[in-house]
Amino acid sequence: MNIKKKYNSFINKKDLIYRSKIIFRIRKFFNDLNIIEVDTPILSRHSVPDHNIKCFKTKYYDNNINKNIDLWMISSPEYHMKRLLSLKIGSIYQICHSFRDEEFGKYHNPEFTILELYIINCNMFKFIKKIDFFFQKIFNFKKSEMSSYKEIFIKFLKIDPFKSNKEDLIKKIIYLKHFHLIKNLKFLCKKDLLEILFLIGIEKHLGKEKPIFIYHFPADQALLSSINKKNNNLSNRFEVFFKGIEIANGFNELRNRIEQENRFNNENRIREKIGLKKIKLDDFFLDALSKGIPKCSGIAIGIDRIIMINLKKNNISEVIPFTIYNC
Repeated sequence: MNIKKKYNSFINKKDLIYRSKIIFRIRKFFNDLNIIEVDTPILSRHSVPDHNIKCFKTKYYDNNINKNIDLWMISSPEYHMKRLLSLKIGSIYQICHSFRDEEFGKYHNPEFTILELYIINCNMFKFIKKIDFFFQKIFNFKKSEMSSYKEIFIKFLKIDPFKSNKEDLIKKIIYLKHFHLIKNLKFLCKKDLLEILFLIGIEKHLGKEKPIFIYHFPADQALLSSINKKNNNLSNRFEVFFKGIEIANGFNELRNRIEQENRFNNENRIREKIGLKKIKLDDFFLDALSKGIPKCSGIAIGIDRIIMINLKKNNISEVIPFTIYNC
């Protein structure tokens, strides 16, 4: 198959107009609530240490110092928006392009449109209700379902993710007949095994008729989320799925600089262990945490994926004006 030829056509006129109207409605919705729209850079001096995210890198030649400076294309506007939150300006949102160096596929283009939102003085469950209302109002979704991470594992895989050991998880992956993964499974940590099981055994079943919020992911799967006060094995993090597709990732925000720095350093240790380069920590972001950001919850919503679902398209390339193959 000639991939380039298959995905080099433009979005059709009707769908382009629909996309434009959706983005207009989003802006009107938040502006009517006096939530401030902000603008942050696409190029940054810092990348993210998360070992699961690959960012695009470029260079800028600075004539003032006669030296090349490494710059990164943002994987999300999160760090910059939290720096703005430290100015105590209230709740904020942004619609922008973000970039991840991942394989082009049915649900991913390396450049994609994201809605990032932060609501101050809002815990995770209160925030989930607000996002559910937003989905109903803007995208005409039905009222969403909710399930904890533990409950969804028991429902579809008949195992408790918090009590199961590595051997239990490996046996379940083998049972699901993903044999191509077997040779590497024994070298993976429990966190990675759970992520594999969620992907191959749960995700495709989620949100068939209406969106579903999966909340209380394990604490070690939440790099930037606060931890549940009643159970430190749980994070105050959730993901949203519809038609078996992840459409959003959100959490109650971690606000402690020391804890955040420790998590970043741990992530860098993981990067070194698996052969990736360490990432220099973003001092601007960490300084904003030291200065203090308000209690808040935030979410990143994949606009392209939701439009794809609403228009009943089979591929994200059908709902964005330009893909990596025709830009």
